[in-house]
Amino acid sequence: MNNKIKAMPWKKWRRKWLGMNLTDGLLFKIILYALLIIIGFVYVYPLLHMLSYSLKSLADLLDPTINLLPSSLYFDNFSNALIVLDYGPLLLETLTVTLIPAVLQTIVASLIGYGFARFNFPLKRLWFMLLIATYIIPPQVTMIPRYVLFFDLGILETIYAIILPATFGQGVSSAIFVLIFYQFYSMVPKALDEAAQLDGANRWMIYTRIAIPLSLPSFLTSFLFSFVWYWNETYLTRLFLGNGGETLLLRLLNFVSAYNATIGGGQDVANEAIRMAATLLIIAPLLLAYFLLQRLFIEGVDRSGITGE
Repeated sequence: MNNKIKAMPWKKWRRKWLGMNLTDGLLFKIILYALLIIIGFVYVYPLLHMLSYSLKSLADLLDPTINLLPSSLYFDNFSNALIVLDYGPLLLETLTVTLIPAVLQTIVASLIGYGFARFNFPLKRLWFMLLIATYIIPPQVTMIPRYVLFFDLGILETIYAIILPATFGQGVSSAIFVLIFYQFYSMVPKALDEAAQLDGANRWMIYTRIAIPLSLPSFLTSFLFSFVWYWNETYLTRLFLGNGGETLLLRLLNFVSAYNATIGGGQDVANEAIRMAATLLIIAPLLLAYFLLQRLFIEGVDRSGITGE
């Protein structure tokens, strides 16, 4: 009897800390949340570091006793960065170069993915392998032929050099978006198509009224990934736009020289705080878009099966 009484506290302790199957106990939750906090800090720390440095004055940067937090909030770094970046006009130009190709690429990828998932046509597997090859082959391999083609077409150093590939499913990593839609449409039961055909719907009506409403999370996921990749793209933008246009990322690459030409002079140079402020201003639209669409974005990633992009 005494042994049973002594065993009772041990069972209660084990049930509380270890749980029934080691995954519902308090100890597992503590370890899990500790790991999540550590991983979250690793991702958030660069942003906190940039924010802290962007609010430092030159005196704080030169003071070795001030490390993490500034002695006072110094917002002139952001005002100077706005002037050097020419933020308003360049933001509109950057959105034009990124939004239009991202929207077109998402729509075209949806059509191609739906075609591969729902139709049988000659050499289907071959075309699908060629589609995957466009993602595997490094884009640098096709840059020279594409540059010559755009030069012959007369669209070099215009926005059409960015829009045209996206219109024909050859934008930045278009193949991965086709695979996203292909995977999603393959999971949609064909019984829905057959029922719609019995009601007199044609293929276009089935796509617009059934496929698109069901695949809205995939649309959002593909659009956000495409938008971010076009936003961060500097190689293609510099190669194809040349002197015909400039984006915020391209201005950031030449930020020091632009600062010296716009504001700097003598000992006034683009210090680390001003560069951090400029970087935050450039990534701010991406962060805003993600926070506004976070729930739908996570749902789309979960449905489309993206594991690491």
